[in-house]
Amino acid sequence: SKTEVSRDTIILDVRTAEEFAAGHLDGAQQLDFNGGEVAATIPTLDPNAEYLLYCRSGNRSGQAVTLMEQAGFTNLTNLGSLEEAAQATQIAVVK
Repeated sequence: SKTEVSRDTIILDVRTAEEFAAGHLDGAQQLDFNGGEVAATIPTLDPNAEYLLYCRSGNRSGQAVTLMEQAGFTNLTNLGSLEEAAQATQIAVVK
């Protein structure tokens, strides 16, 4: 099932910088969930925007979605792993 990605959709990769460097969705923004970057960045993000999140397994991105929901964000999708995210969005994995 394809996930529609508009020009305004924000894709968040919540893995570490090392994981991100090894391969990520083209155009994704990296925020290290374990390093506290998601929590630190939430106040600067647009709560009305659409967000797609992924990580290595879907665990960290799921936790990030929960954090963002608690902050009032409503348009959030956990795509799961990088592979699942690439499949769902049809966006290329780049290094």
